[in-house]
Amino acid sequence: MQDPHRRVVVAADMESYSKRNNLLQHQAQTAFRRIMDGAAADAGLDRIDWLIQQAGDGELAILPTGTSERTVAAKLAPAADRRLREHNQGLRKEAKVRLRLAVHQGLVHLDGANGFPSDAVIHVCRLVDSPELKRALRRFSGADVALIVSDSMYHEVIEHYRDLRPEQFKAVRAEIPDKRFSAAAWIYVPGENAAGDATDEAAYGMPATSPAEATAAPRPTDPIGQVFSGITTHGPAQFGNQNTMRNSNE
Repeated sequence: MQDPHRRVVVAADMESYSKRNNLLQHQAQTAFRRIMDGAAADAGLDRIDWLIQQAGDGELAILPTGTSERTVAAKLAPAADRRLREHNQGLRKEAKVRLRLAVHQGLVHLDGANGFPSDAVIHVCRLVDSPELKRALRRFSGADVALIVSDSMYHEVIEHYRDLRPEQFKAVRAEIPDKRFSAAAWIYVPGENAAGDATDEAAYGMPATSPAEATAAPRPTDPIGQVFSGITTHGPAQFGNQNTMRNSNE
């Protein structure tokens, strides 16, 4: 087993993918790849060296050593939102592509037999699948992207460099009870104020969460499971078809 490497990890997932028929799923996958490639380029990121696990309705990406956490946290979601607004213009609701993005960082083993053994990978996949992020994307029906960043990413990057306005991030506790996952995190919606207020939340049937509640110490997580788009495995895992793990230059 090789030593782990500290990497930025990104998870992306399409909203309402499973509700589409086969043709719309095919079209959504094609659009997703084009949008992610273009958004990364717009943000000054090169996807050629990203290690990517595809999952049909999204992907898990392990970014190269030396990738700027500041760039990923601040530029990827707004770039994806801009491209999706152009793509979705004039499309029927069921054909539109809307994305949830999650960003975290941590130690990752790159030599797993069937994926990337890593608590950081588990964490980012559960963040992107959290009900809190799904509700945020539903709440802002005019937006095409909702971003969630880990608590450490928010405090170490967003607060310090302010490329995005920290006060527009909503403090949440991302909860997936059946996975024993609970973690403080922060949600941002490009072009919107995700922090909002209690009256905005009540209009969508969502309880308000105070920063103190959201940043309380998280409950223990499952140390050995991996989850992506609602699929949990134990031990190293390759999500999606075994032949879909790729370097995006292929």
